[in-house]
Amino acid sequence: MIYWFYLMVAIVFEVAGTLSLKFSTQNSNLLVTVFVIVFYITSFTFMWLAMKKIEMGVAYAVWAGAGTAIIALLGWLIFKDSMTLMKLVFISLIIIGVVGLKLATPSH
Repeated sequence: MIYWFYLMVAIVFEVAGTLSLKFSTQNSNLLVTVFVIVFYITSFTFMWLAMKKIEMGVAYAVWAGAGTAIIALLGWLIFKDSMTLMKLVFISLIIIGVVGLKLATPSH
């Protein structure tokens, strides 16, 4: 179960890295760029730890899918990106897929 926790931490840092990447496009503050690098390195480190027990395809699909869904929602809430009913439907499908992969993966 700890490996799924590692994967969740990897997702949190991937989302933080992507948010920092967006913030770095809005100003030229070097510190924000450093955050991008630190967050992504931390995310990949926890992803590496998670892949010690979670199948690569499942770990990557959950990491990418959850990160994509979270970023799409945060982009709408923080950066006022457009959001339509169809986008919400497809984000929901991503979330359903992520949950399905978790449920379909045997515990070690």
